[in-house]
Amino acid sequence: MAQARFASGGRPIAVIICTHNPRRDYFERTLAALRAQTLAGESWELIVIDNASTPECKPRLEDISWHPNARLLTETKLGLTPARLRGIREARAELLVFVDDDNVLDGDFLEVALKIAQEKPFLGAWSGQCLPSFEAPPPEWTRRYWGSLVIRQFDQDAWSNLPRLGDTMPCGAGLCVRRQVAQRYRALHDAGKRLFQLDRTGDSLVSGGDNDLAGCACDVGLGVGLMPALKLTHLIPPERLTEAYLSRLAEGISFSAALLDAERGRVAPRRGLIGKIADAFRLARLSARDRRIMRASLRGQAKAQDYLRRRSDRTSR
Repeated sequence: MAQARFASGGRPIAVIICTHNPRRDYFERTLAALRAQTLAGESWELIVIDNASTPECKPRLEDISWHPNARLLTETKLGLTPARLRGIREARAELLVFVDDDNVLDGDFLEVALKIAQEKPFLGAWSGQCLPSFEAPPPEWTRRYWGSLVIRQFDQDAWSNLPRLGDTMPCGAGLCVRRQVAQRYRALHDAGKRLFQLDRTGDSLVSGGDNDLAGCACDVGLGVGLMPALKLTHLIPPERLTEAYLSRLAEGISFSAALLDAERGRVAPRRGLIGKIADAFRLARLSARDRRIMRASLRGQAKAQDYLRRRSDRTSR
């Protein structure tokens, strides 16, 4: 069993759940999995950030009354980014674990996360396998998009010191970050160096804040990685397996990925004629449904380029 405390003393882990209008049955399963952790509750913090939920959907204090070190806090500024930042400010632990309100952690998740923290001091941010639990059988055509739904299965450790390398980039579901990494992310926002929320806000499907947070590990001289020993289940409702949702998701991911690349000094050039011809050939080989989803992705890239150009024009005046 992993040691319950770091050498510096105190509780080693803070679990942070940022939630906006959580689905009650999913949220209950998330909390039940935390209650069943092999790491004793006395050894970790539980922080639930209610991000401007409507009254009928708000988390309740009794939901977490079983935990000896639990707090329910409210962040009124809508968006996953301000909710995460609130969690970072409130947490006292040396290792922060971000858990979504539709994540069901394996029973040893926190124990394994702590063991990784102790045995791999060169890592600053990591996550693990995300196994799907579909509420209804998924249409076969959706399989190629499961990665966008944060479904990840792999069997070998992988890490690097490259903040935008997909093969080693942790995801937000079960994201583990050291305190110094989280503080670097907070400092970027406090200093006004992140002018756009790279996370979901309300119904928006912009996503990328988790990649930015994890990438801060490289900023402070540490690595990022994927650890197969860490496992959780991602609860997926049928409405996330529709063409309409996956198109919106593809657009949001492409938009935020381009913005994040720009924030980290990797501005992609505008696509020229050859790039557009290549896109047309790729589109022609797809089914009508897949073409529409790919067009949504390309639309997200174009919107990001337009946004960055307008921002550059404003700052250069």
